[in-house]
Amino acid sequence: MPFISPVQPGASAWLVRLRWFAVFGQLITVIAAGLFIGQELPWVTLLALIAVTAISNVGYSIWLVRAKPRGSGHEREDDKAAYPVRPATEVCLVNTDRVATSLMVLDLVTLTAMLYFSGGIDNPFSLFYLVNLAVGGVILQPRWAWLLAGLAILGCVTLLIWSLPVPGLVESQRRPDFSLHTIGLLISYATCAIVITHFVTRTAGELTRSERQLSEIRAENERVLRLEGLTTLAAGAAHELATPLSTIDVITRELARHLQDCETPESVRQDVRLIDQQLDICRQILRRMRGAVGDSMADRWDATTVGELLDCALEGVREPDHVDVEDAAEAIEGQPLWIPQEAVAQAIRNLIHNGLDASGPGGRVRVRTAVNAGRVEFRIRDAGRGMSNEELGRAGEPFYTTKEPGRGMGLGLFLSRNVVTRLGGTLDFRSDPGRGTEAIVTLPLENRRVDPSN
Repeated sequence: MPFISPVQPGASAWLVRLRWFAVFGQLITVIAAGLFIGQELPWVTLLALIAVTAISNVGYSIWLVRAKPRGSGHEREDDKAAYPVRPATEVCLVNTDRVATSLMVLDLVTLTAMLYFSGGIDNPFSLFYLVNLAVGGVILQPRWAWLLAGLAILGCVTLLIWSLPVPGLVESQRRPDFSLHTIGLLISYATCAIVITHFVTRTAGELTRSERQLSEIRAENERVLRLEGLTTLAAGAAHELATPLSTIDVITRELARHLQDCETPESVRQDVRLIDQQLDICRQILRRMRGAVGDSMADRWDATTVGELLDCALEGVREPDHVDVEDAAEAIEGQPLWIPQEAVAQAIRNLIHNGLDASGPGGRVRVRTAVNAGRVEFRIRDAGRGMSNEELGRAGEPFYTTKEPGRGMGLGLFLSRNVVTRLGGTLDFRSDPGRGTEAIVTLPLENRRVDPSN
């Protein structure tokens, strides 16, 4: 029997099947008691109570079909593991939990009523109180499971006082005198109810946490696999592009030397110099691309400071006039760091460029730096439209972008997050619709890597 919860996919269907099993089991028991044992029981009343369970289960099944969130039906399994609950379905899942609790309360009430008409607590099937509590501990939240336990104890007390006698059952002519046997029976039922509820809810909670951790591990492994693919792609692209760039560089230098020996319009000379400058930019981009995917993290660690890291990140930022830097200069200038400076600087630079893109023409990006509790924090805030909850949830996925087609591949945030997280830091996002988005990079001041010079 799987340990599940109504807030997880598949739990509701499991509860429906379990209740149908109870309906058929009760029906067979009542028929067998009448045909083979010859007990005189209120058949109409008992069958009516069984019908209540059956009708409620039919209604629950119909409600589940209508309340089921509609999707494309083509979601991948790894996407479901990485994003198990979407905002659009949370309300439905919460309602499912409440409905399941209501049904289990109804089941306890019908069980108590059936026992009342068939001998009370002396009926051997009174042990099904404990079965209901075990099921409730598995599929319900702890507070509802404890509510169920309280109702079960109340049902036992009721049956100890009031019930219709059945010939042949021990103590079936019980009077509400609360003898030693009666008190002991009540205490034993209450103790079993408490113990079962405690251990089952605790075990179910541990299993739920384990499932969540496994889901996170699977998502992380998937992210690492995608990153390895991107690393291979970047390394291959850098290798393939190095040869044509070198050829263009040689030809450009030869062309510039020939132009010096002849009369050439100044505009042509400027074009040649521009080509040479663009070649330098291409080489820098390739170096930064290799650093962004983590190649430099293994062999290019630098002893630097927070201030130098910020200066390095701001170098090469396009539209530097639109970037406002706010920092506590005295706090960051001399604060030492031991990190792969170029890789981290590129990660911060990617966030600044994203902020400039989101802010639009003339928009400004604010960069704030602070050191607190052994960590350095960089906050990059844009002046864009902000991001929805769904966009915030997917920010950082490879190949996911909110930019217009042709303006980005959706890799910048993914690579930036990879660099930061591999250093033991975090990259988080906060957004106010209509007021912009803030990216928060947090890095530990003391890194685990040991300086080889020591």
